[in-house]
Amino acid sequence: MDKVTLVVMAAGMGSRFGGLKQINPVGPNGEILLDFSVYDAVDAGFSKVVFIIRQENEEDFKRVIGDKLSQKIDVEYVYQDMSCLPEGRKKPFGTGHAVLCCAGKVNEPFAVINADDYYGKEAFKEIYGHLKNASGTDFSMVAFDLKNTLTENGTVSRGICELDGEHLKSVTERTKIKDMKYTEDGENWTELADDTIASMNFWGFTPDFFPALKADFENFLATANLEKDEFYLPFAVDKMIKSGFATVKVLVSHDKWYGMTYREDIDAVKAALSDKILKGEYNGI
Repeated sequence: MDKVTLVVMAAGMGSRFGGLKQINPVGPNGEILLDFSVYDAVDAGFSKVVFIIRQENEEDFKRVIGDKLSQKIDVEYVYQDMSCLPEGRKKPFGTGHAVLCCAGKVNEPFAVINADDYYGKEAFKEIYGHLKNASGTDFSMVAFDLKNTLTENGTVSRGICELDGEHLKSVTERTKIKDMKYTEDGENWTELADDTIASMNFWGFTPDFFPALKADFENFLATANLEKDEFYLPFAVDKMIKSGFATVKVLVSHDKWYGMTYREDIDAVKAALSDKILKGEYNGI
């Protein structure tokens, strides 16, 4: 099987950026980070992209983003379902819930990414190469060299990966990392090894993922504090690994990851991506 879909979690874009029209351009011709991700996905071999959005953002999303990208790849939309929210909760349940909304609509191997991260060409090629032959509960993820995901402008939160051979054993969230060190209390710092790798929410699944994700979500709804708890995708995957339900092969990318955690990051991102365009890496973007 070589039909592979890219699923993009974009339901939070409007709220994070104060409206889709105000998304920060990072390319010399107004390109946003999502333009680069879709370009790299098409180049790697992906045949379709599915955007998870909020229904109220559909018109803006299509006008600002989707209609342009539909000229390069088949585009479909999935709404993040708000009908299951209890009284008093104002936002969806998180990334695991977002991906679950694709059940029944994505029926082939698929990768999942954040809409507002730059992952680089190597990441898309690696995960496509794995997914085009994936079946059952043979899942995957792209991890990055931690040192290639840091910023000079403050601390970051990263999922630090522990491996068992080529497969993921666990992901530990470290919420304050800077200069290859992390702190739990803001005062005492622990060194991280130079070859530490981190999860940046770039996952690969087959359709067999959905029934297990649904069962976990139903358990979450029955046991969680529904006013504030989140149903995170990495936590759901971690449970599947520890229960023996699935394996997750780790594909390591050595490309530089770019995001805009801090406003001060924007200039560095713009400079790096403009340089890639000048070098011919994104002709026709």
